[in-house]
Amino acid sequence: MSDNVRNNAGEHRYELVVDGHVAAAHYTLQPGVITFVHTVVPEALGGRGVGSALARGALDDARAQGLKVVPQCPFIAGYIKKHPEYADLVA
Repeated sequence: MSDNVRNNAGEHRYELVVDGHVAAAHYTLQPGVITFVHTVVPEALGGRGVGSALARGALDDARAQGLKVVPQCPFIAGYIKKHPEYADLVA
């Protein structure tokens, strides 16, 4: 599922569309640093791993771009805490 995450740069968010619903991880971008500020998973998608897939896809893309991550969003921060393979991204 995380391979379907796309960066909607115009809206400053990563998106994952599932069953017609859009889950989104909103961010701000500065040179070399992406700050995740808010993640939204529609209630209809709750409990299906959509948020985790979104976080994984967004963090994988940040890594591919060589960006450091500031996880202001509690969901992204929690995901990184549970998945230490992403800890090296934290600014």
